Order: sequence, then structure tokens, then C-alpha cells
Amino acid sequence: MVASILSRSALRLATTSTTPRSLLSLQQGARRGYAEAVSDKLKLSFILPHQAIYNSEEVTQVNIASASGDMGILASHVPSVEELRPGVLEVIESSGAKKWFVSGGFATVHPNNKLVINAIEAYNLEQFSPEAVRSALAEAQRVASSSSSAEDKAEAEIEVEVYTAIQAALAAK
Repeated sequence: MVASILSRSALRLATTSTTPRSLLSLQQGARRGYAEAVSDKLKLSFILPHQAIYNSEEVTQVNIASASGDMGILASHVPSVEELRPGVLEVIESSGAKKWFVSGGFATVHPNNKLVINAIEAYNLEQFSPEAVRSALAEAQRVASSSSSAEDKAEAEIEVEVYTAIQAALAAK
């Protein structure tokens, strides 16, 4: 009697545990996984104080210079907030790549393939003259190392950081 109760319990357990599994295996062929259901494009909004360069437009990838390091953002990227440091922001579209120099701001990656970039200033890299950048960098370095006021030195150090980043971006172009 104990043996028959145990065998019936085992049979019930086996039947109930295989039924959901077999149903799941039948349904798996019809289900779509997360990666298959998500678009391979990123919706970019690239916004300056008085201008939107991109307004929720589809792009392939965006490369940013963040305070935590350079990073590339694709569709399905994990949601995050990144502080932008002076550097290049590259937008890769199906038609090619566009590059801007961004002095600072924030990049916010949202779920559903949305990226919002709020920048203080952004200029197309082609707007910069390598000679003018070199000259301005030399002047900023001179002020930073002189016996100027603390305020002038602080401003010059920021200028040195920005001009050095522009110069590196132009050299990598």
C-alpha cells in the first residue's frame, strides 16, 4: 500500500513536471527572443541649447567621449547616464559617419533603443583650423604657466584641456 501511494505520487509529480516542460518546448518555436524582437537601429536625439541636430532619428551607432572613457553605443545598449568630456562625438548612419567636437554635456541611454545627448556646444570637426587650434593651445598653455591670477589660470587650464582634445581629434581625422 505504501509502495502504491509512493508510485502514484511519483507518477503525479512526473506528469505535472513534464507537462509544463513539454508545453514550453512546443511554444519555444513560436516565441521570439528579446534580441530578435528589438530593432537594430538606435533613435538619436542630439540637442544643443537652441538647436536639435538629430531629433529621434535612426542611426546605427554613436561613439562618445565620456568621463569614464570612450564608448560606442548600439541598439539594445544597457540604460545608463554618461557625463561627456571634451572630445569627439561620432554618429554612424547607413550613409556614413559624421563627427562633432563636443565640449561637454550628458548622454542618456534609455530603454527601447533611445539615446539622448544634451551638449553645451558642438561643432563639426571640419570647422576647425589645425593652425588656429595650435596657436590657441600655445596661448592657453602660456597663461596657465604664468603668474596670472588663480581665476585666469583655471580658465586657461580648461582651455588647454579643450584645445588638446580638439587637436587630438583633428590628428585622428
